[in-house]
Amino acid sequence: MGLIKEKEMEIPVIDFSELDGENRTKTMSLLDHACDKWGFFMVDNHGIDKELMEKVKKLINSHYEEHLKEKFYQSEMVNALSEGKTSDADWESTFFVWHKPTSNISKVPNISDELIKTMDEYVSQLHKFAERLSKLMCENLGLPQEHIMNEFSGLEGPVFGTKVAKYPECPRPELMRGLREHTDAGGIILLLQDDQVPGLEFLKDGKWVPIPPSKNNTIFVNTGDQVEILSNGRYKSVVHRVMTMKQGSRLSIATFYNPAGDAIMSPAQEMLYPSGYRFQDYLKLYSTTKFGDKGSRLHTMKKMENGDSV
Repeated sequence: MGLIKEKEMEIPVIDFSELDGENRTKTMSLLDHACDKWGFFMVDNHGIDKELMEKVKKLINSHYEEHLKEKFYQSEMVNALSEGKTSDADWESTFFVWHKPTSNISKVPNISDELIKTMDEYVSQLHKFAERLSKLMCENLGLPQEHIMNEFSGLEGPVFGTKVAKYPECPRPELMRGLREHTDAGGIILLLQDDQVPGLEFLKDGKWVPIPPSKNNTIFVNTGDQVEILSNGRYKSVVHRVMTMKQGSRLSIATFYNPAGDAIMSPAQEMLYPSGYRFQDYLKLYSTTKFGDKGSRLHTMKKMENGDSV
């Protein structure tokens, strides 16, 4: 695992090329630590075509310049800020694309055929990465490999969509957020972001950690509320925000691997503590396992709770 040090905070970087060799156990442990203690991390050597990623960024930046920039700077929010007035709004220019189970990319206003084709190719590779990452997370949680995928599936499978955002230059950055403080509602978020302009910050141990621009097209990952629920709080979603900049317009291409709208969400049974037992039964087990592993003792209590023989 490499480390990016930013204001005395080290952001985990997981090298996915290490998963296929002798360092797999170590890399899986580092991934678990990043999910458990941070809720966000970077992935390098993810297997996605980096030239394709560069092309996606270039085409989206061109789309913004040609079709969205002028409209943004003519908005009521921008006009109000020029008079020193603020509002409950975010300093961003966005559009959203659904990819799976059905795509609506062709309905995005003024989108070019080249951007549609390039985005579809990128998303196809990214979806495979999202499924692989979900299986690795399940493995670390002690769940069946396809548990997240199955839990996220409604009648048509998990949802895959992208929020494309530009955070334009802001003349009064002290008055506006690019995106206000929040956690993500969904599952696993995969961010392809600007390689020059900063702004993204995550809350860690009571301090805001600036996420540096992504060099060499690394993927920035964070976990959403549904992963926290599914893991019964072990992998937490983390509060984050986007700060505005006086110089530089930041690009963000955030793709969400989310539950379907009709998916029924709940913590994995394997992640729950035992419940409904008599304390005297716990003490009886404790008397013979006091100096052993607590996890094994709790697992035994769960088996007793389910009526299994121990």
